[in-house]
Amino acid sequence: MSLNLRRKQTECIARMLNLNQPINASSATANEEVYKILIYDKFCQNILSPLIHVKDLRKHGVTLYFLIDKDRNPVHDVPAVYFVQPTPNNINRILSDASRSLYHSFHLNFSTSIPRPLLENLASGTLASDSIHRISKLHDQYLEFITLEDNLFSLADKSCFVQLNDPSAGDREIEGIVDKVVNGLFCVLATLALVPIIRCPRGGPAEMVAAALDQKLRDHLLSKNNLFSEAGNFVSSFQRPVLCIFDRNFELAVAIQHDFRYRPLVHDVLGLRLNRLSVQGEKGGMRSYELDSSDPFWAANGSLEFPAVAEEIETQLNKYKKDVDEVNKRTGGTHGAEFDGTDLIGNTKHLMNAVNSLPELTERKQVIDKHTNIATTLLSEIKQRALNNYVKTENAMMRGTLEWKDLLGVLKGPGTKMDKLRFAILYLISSETINQSEVDTVEGALREAEVDTAAFQYVKKIKALNVSFASANSASRSNIVDWAEKLYGQSISAVTAGVKNLLSGDKQLALARAVEALIEGRPNPEIDSYLIFDPRAPKSGLGTSSSHLKGPFKEAIVFMIGGGNYVEYCSLQELSQQQHPPKHIIYGATELLTGADFIEQLTVLGQKMGLGNVASTSSAQ
Repeated sequence: MSLNLRRKQTECIARMLNLNQPINASSATANEEVYKILIYDKFCQNILSPLIHVKDLRKHGVTLYFLIDKDRNPVHDVPAVYFVQPTPNNINRILSDASRSLYHSFHLNFSTSIPRPLLENLASGTLASDSIHRISKLHDQYLEFITLEDNLFSLADKSCFVQLNDPSAGDREIEGIVDKVVNGLFCVLATLALVPIIRCPRGGPAEMVAAALDQKLRDHLLSKNNLFSEAGNFVSSFQRPVLCIFDRNFELAVAIQHDFRYRPLVHDVLGLRLNRLSVQGEKGGMRSYELDSSDPFWAANGSLEFPAVAEEIETQLNKYKKDVDEVNKRTGGTHGAEFDGTDLIGNTKHLMNAVNSLPELTERKQVIDKHTNIATTLLSEIKQRALNNYVKTENAMMRGTLEWKDLLGVLKGPGTKMDKLRFAILYLISSETINQSEVDTVEGALREAEVDTAAFQYVKKIKALNVSFASANSASRSNIVDWAEKLYGQSISAVTAGVKNLLSGDKQLALARAVEALIEGRPNPEIDSYLIFDPRAPKSGLGTSSSHLKGPFKEAIVFMIGGGNYVEYCSLQELSQQQHPPKHIIYGATELLTGADFIEQLTVLGQKMGLGNVASTSSAQ
């Protein structure tokens, strides 16, 4: 059975809502006799939001739900299910609630394992207030991640790219960020109950996370009640998935470029967040929509280019109209003909069929209306900002076929300040060598458009450092920050070289190529130097090269440190379907970023280095 992260996480939450008792398999709902209150913090609300709707909470016996930091009245004789991060603030709030006997019993569920000091605070605090008898259960749930689709998750770890690349960050800060990422990945693997083979490029955050995750898994596997025992300790390697860990610097362009596929476009332009977005309704006012696997149109057409999506909406609408006409014809009766009993029986059957088909037709119409409204809003933005022109010229730029006059035409043409800044930075990344007069002209065009150039100057500086790093031999790696900066410079050079390999008309990214090679497990110069970690094997130094650990693999988890996006997600899903037989690929990232989000992080880094002009970042919107 293939991995399904969304289903696994939903099952864990359902069990938690059932007071951590097994759920009746036939109904898949909790015992409705036990009514309960759900208390969560903001982070855990975001975990629940894409998975469990209000009507689902009712099915699980949850009658009331509140944020933990809101003032609440006592509800006696009812158990409370807490689902929160193990933080000092949350522990203090739980102690306050217990001391005031707010609820009959407290079922505490932490999104990840609670640190020992906090556990001791909880124990001593409840003893002091004589409320320890109210604490029924305490569970570490290992759910510290947000699943948006069956194969898509985020750790919701904000500004990770800035933190890892901040020139002023010390070793301790970097290690703290790495630990946080490792903890999130451990939660994902614990939820799936599997221990993968880990692969990553050498150096930088990817290696640091891979090595620390390998150690955390090893330590955990030695404990008696380990979370992976169900999966069996002696599973042969070809049945285990490969976890491929990358750092955003591996491929910067994809985090910045404009894309014309439906999912990336909706995310980038309309700000899809936690599977929800708001757009202007036809009759004025804002309409809020949900886009997830329960929406058949979104699931089927999310990876199509926008024009194909518009055509598909038209096709669906015509099909709907035809089906409505068909129902009307069947139930309209035979005008002018004599009426007898047989007609009545036949017509009753038609009426019954019509009544039965009404809910399905109504649902289809709602989906069509939703996507018509979203597509109309997108089309308006595309026309206003000439986004189709950005996509076309950026693709030409990546293939090295863009004319200089066309490049300047885009910078002086329509589009927001952010669109132009993204375009200019892509020009920098895709140029193999820096032509100073061209760069000055591009920067001048940005200033003319009153764009804050901090992000542009940051990438330019890193690219210039690239040249000196390329000529220098490998320096001491004692300072992690120097190491990260060198890695950053080298990676831009690698992207520049790799960018020309993009197949014309095809959007296979460097990430997709690397993942394909890692899944296939054949010798390949692009990935031959990648490290291999097997947490189940005896430790024998980094990068064990046993051939059986190199694949081929049926399943892969791909993780991007420093922010991912829907462009990579779509490309990896396409790759999984192109394989024979199809492979299963889950994609995750520290956070999901739009192009503008990522540029803002580059801007912050530029400002930290004293770069940029006076205009504010927000004006680049």
